[in-house]
Amino acid sequence: MRDRTMWRGWTIIGALGRALVLIGLMLALVTATFSPGATAQGDGEPQVMIIPIEGAVEPGLGAYLDRSIEEAEESGIATIILDIDTPGGRLDTVLEMRDAILDTAIPVVAFVNRQAFSAGALITIASDEIWMTPGAVFGAATPISGATGETADEKTISAVRSTFRATAEEQGLDPEIAEAMVDPNVVVEGLDGPNSLLTLTTEQALAYDYADGVAQSREDLLAELGFEDVEVVVASPTFFERVVRFITDPALASILILLGLAMVVLDGLVGGFGVMALIGAGLLGIFFYGHLLAGFAGWEDVVLVVVGLILIAIEVFVIPGFGVAGLLGGISLIGGLVLAMTSRDFGDEGFSAEAGDALQTLLITLSLTVLVIVLVAWGLPRLVPSVARPARGLQRMTLSSTVSQGNDRESKPGYFTRLLGGHDVVERDTEGHTAVERRRRADPGSPRDPARDRHI
Repeated sequence: MRDRTMWRGWTIIGALGRALVLIGLMLALVTATFSPGATAQGDGEPQVMIIPIEGAVEPGLGAYLDRSIEEAEESGIATIILDIDTPGGRLDTVLEMRDAILDTAIPVVAFVNRQAFSAGALITIASDEIWMTPGAVFGAATPISGATGETADEKTISAVRSTFRATAEEQGLDPEIAEAMVDPNVVVEGLDGPNSLLTLTTEQALAYDYADGVAQSREDLLAELGFEDVEVVVASPTFFERVVRFITDPALASILILLGLAMVVLDGLVGGFGVMALIGAGLLGIFFYGHLLAGFAGWEDVVLVVVGLILIAIEVFVIPGFGVAGLLGGISLIGGLVLAMTSRDFGDEGFSAEAGDALQTLLITLSLTVLVIVLVAWGLPRLVPSVARPARGLQRMTLSSTVSQGNDRESKPGYFTRLLGGHDVVERDTEGHTAVERRRRADPGSPRDPARDRHI
């Protein structure tokens, strides 16, 4: 029996590994099929590249900006215009975007086209020139926890405030105004009051030298900058950059983890490793693929997660109980997923904040995953009786029967045992005889009932 259990456990592990490898090869093949592109306006050599920065700031947007700036440098672009309309986003990503803007030798013009809040404000300040549309605003950049929505701790606020100040100083802007966008305790006379974050309107930005001009549209901005008759290239995200932006959205990433883990575990609990587990492995593969393209996940993260799943599978299917294998498996699983959702800049001021957010989000997701597994494990055998076989998965971690000493009446298993599918009862009276033995002694000629004669 133990050899058969070991064989089943290693079969599950091997199937999981093959599924992940197959998914990785398929995604790599599809990646090689697509190449980035951009649209050009006008004739002749391009001199201006417009890079739209729209929507939430997340890893896919950061990768798109990096790639676009590299293309601009290789093509000899004279000026880059960032068309910004964003509510903000991830701290680690915007720090990388800030560095890319400051590091390029090409002049960068920020065009605040309606709003540049939070992370978008840092992108704006990092640019060499700032232009705004009438009625535009930017600022309100205090960091918050992505998992809870609460304001970040003082350490994180201090680090972000220093980053805004240093960026403003490098671009010749008033550093106190930049700090007031992050810390409500910083007050700029005439602009904001105590305990409020600073947000600049177009008129305020012009009055305090935080804007170089106003333009109604892209075309007006090009004319104001003297580029109305030059070749203009408008960058656009590639197919895979759009996929990355979609996959790395925190809400979708959490759903992929929840469904992926739940389907893999549940398929093992119902006595096999089939289509449901392959779909679950595929969802996990999609999660890692998106974060891999975004520059976050690495193969070491995949290894940590696979090792974690293997250890948990061994704990459940091979050596049932709550021991070292399960504990190490849980640590490995959580560590791999957290690293896959954060940047590799361990010394960067944004890493600790994003790692904390990722850990909180992941713990919430794993809690929901456990809840889903328990509910399905409880309800599936009742809805589909064919899967209600004895002693599998979580059921192997508890007795499927109960023992009652010195009692003639029938007893029931505990609630948790019954929840996981254990319903059999083995009773012993004061003389040590089981209920089965008592029935046989009372009626020796009665036919055997395998369902009632089952033992632990």
